[in-house]
Amino acid sequence: MLRDKSLIPLSHQHQHALALCVRIERASPIPEGDLAAWLAEIEQIFQTEIGIHFAAEESVVFPAARSFNELNSLVDDLLADHAWLRHQFAQTQGLSSSEVRGLAQRLSGHIRKEERQLFERMQELMSNEQLAALGGELEDALRDAAQTCILPTEKTRLRSAK
Repeated sequence: MLRDKSLIPLSHQHQHALALCVRIERASPIPEGDLAAWLAEIEQIFQTEIGIHFAAEESVVFPAARSFNELNSLVDDLLADHAWLRHQFAQTQGLSSSEVRGLAQRLSGHIRKEERQLFERMQELMSNEQLAALGGELEDALRDAAQTCILPTEKTRLRSAK
């Protein structure tokens, strides 16, 4: 299903986060000498985009979804993901290479659940007016989020296979 314009800003941020997840997966296992650079990049992305994104979903999207009883358990699952992911992001500097990979896998699964289940169903259940109002609230909630992908550093840039 084509994404409603009200949810496109969140979908763009999902693409940024998925790009990070793919890079982490391809770089895994992350060499010990590169781990600090990866952790710094992950922390920066959380501070400039993902943390703001989570707050916008929790204050705007999830309450709107909860107006439909059938979405309540899905919202509960997504909130549990947010709690786990926030906890991991808060400990970023202490994560091992395998924990970084686990974080990326959980984040990727979470994003796919939002895109394929929550957003799709909300678009089916909500009127155009409700979606437009949601879009306006999201615009305000996402105002401080980064609008572009963070470029990889020399250490976090994927290297070609030899």
